[in-house]
Amino acid sequence: MNDAAMLYGLVLAGGKSRRMGSDKALLSRNGETQLSRAVHLVERFTDRVFVSVRADQAGDPERRRFASITDRYDDIGPIAGVLSAMDAVPGAAWLVVACDLPNIDDTTLATLLDQRDAARPFTAFRSSHDGLPEPLCAIYEPHARRIIDAFVTEGIVCPRKMLIRSDTTLLDQPHPAALDNINTPEDLERSSLQAGT
Repeated sequence: MNDAAMLYGLVLAGGKSRRMGSDKALLSRNGETQLSRAVHLVERFTDRVFVSVRADQAGDPERRRFASITDRYDDIGPIAGVLSAMDAVPGAAWLVVACDLPNIDDTTLATLLDQRDAARPFTAFRSSHDGLPEPLCAIYEPHARRIIDAFVTEGIVCPRKMLIRSDTTLLDQPHPAALDNINTPEDLERSSLQAGT
């Protein structure tokens, strides 16, 4: 681990929230948005944190509170944020975390970092639901860039498929519900989050 690259944080907040019908980054609990909570959690474990945003979100007041990296790639989903971060700071490794994980906690991120394998391109958790990699709470090493580029060239832009088909270090989640995300109004209703205004 001594030769591991510097670790930066990337909170993905560039999604269109189509299924939710409202901006998931602005969902709140106890007066704090999901975006703010994710940034403050990730910054405890990394050298610096950025928020991944689409160009049309750059003026959003909540997102503007934080350092951001604007997506440079269109219509390829969350991997656009990862690639844009790698463009911005090529030598860094990235702790990538989605902003819609209301149960994510310190123990989960600490476990991910403690068991990071910098020799492999990705370190991620197995889903507690289907055993497949969880790409939106994972570490992307600098040398993952060429692997991601090759997948995108093939037309594969799903980060989960990339991790499945790569030499990924897979870990068991210390808290099985930590990576459950909020995608729909029904998910929101089952959680203790509140819709943003």
